[in-house]
Amino acid sequence: MEISKNGLDLIRKWEGQATHLYYDAAGFPTIGIGHLLTKSEGASGKIIINYETVRIRDGLSDKQCLQLLMQDLKEVEDAVNLYIFAELNQNQYDTLVSFAFNVGVYAFKESTLLKLLNQLQYDQAPAQLRRWIRSGGQIINGLITRRENEIKLWETKEVKE
Repeated sequence: MEISKNGLDLIRKWEGQATHLYYDAAGFPTIGIGHLLTKSEGASGKIIINYETVRIRDGLSDKQCLQLLMQDLKEVEDAVNLYIFAELNQNQYDTLVSFAFNVGVYAFKESTLLKLLNQLQYDQAPAQLRRWIRSGGQIINGLITRRENEIKLWETKEVKE
């Protein structure tokens, strides 16, 4: 599966967009639409977007922000497609991509949410998502709201066109 426009819109809404470097709620250097700088990007001051080297201090265009998000989502989508064996509808898939993008692929892979879904316990997803509301050990109101938005999408019946 691939993320839909609804899924992208959800991620963009909650991540926001910054054309210049900032530090997220946990203090990590971030740019674009939720892109955490790698150690090498931070050290070099450069980021590669679609095979083009961009100096971070120059900032990113809106187009580059979206390209970087799509580049980052590739790893996340690959993980959701690889580790989830349960059948998902598009809204459920989009929810999991948003969640995994936010918490990281490793945390997603190790989560009880993943284990329960692979046991076909779909009804446990909302409670499991609600557990992930901390950053840097602190409860973050924005994460509470984000999880509720993800749950709403999870529970929305897919409309067939």
